Amino acid sequence: MDLERFIRDIPDFPKPGIMFKDITPLLRHPDALHEAIDQLVAPYRDAPPDALVAVEARGFLFAAAAAVQLGCGVVPVRKPGKLPAETHQVTYELEYGSDALEIHRDALQAGDRVVVMDDLLATGGTTAAAVRLVRELGAEVVGSAFLIELVFLNGRAQLDDHPVHSVIRIE
Repeated sequence: MDLERFIRDIPDFPKPGIMFKDITPLLRHPDALHEAIDQLVAPYRDAPPDALVAVEARGFLFAAAAAVQLGCGVVPVRKPGKLPAETHQVTYELEYGSDALEIHRDALQAGDRVVVMDDLLATGGTTAAAVRLVRELGAEVVGSAFLIELVFLNGRAQLDDHPVHSVIRIE
């Protein structure tokens, strides 16, 4: 199935010059969604991780379904102030400033094998921050997985110390 045909381009969103990759048509189509999840989990079926670390917010959609298929848990990574228990935070640089992500301090144990999952890999900054969070809790990042990778932004370069899997690669 050509999953890319279920991704809609929205120009100038959220700001001028950005071509937003809208996944809602894919989410609405059951066969496309099922195929996307199957392809996301394919590299991990033989050796499932202990957890999928899902990056807010669209990453939650894919990680929850993928975790059910893999028989593992999901750990949310969110913007500051969104998680109710004690958190660990990292700050990271963006092309237009800085941002931060948090994870519950007790969400992962030392030695847990983790895959970081999100809907989109662009410049790689957000995923690199999530990887830092995981490692600072003592867990091992065994991969990262994305529905879409914007190859031309070279985000993979920030994640070159572990395998990166993307279902749709947009050159």
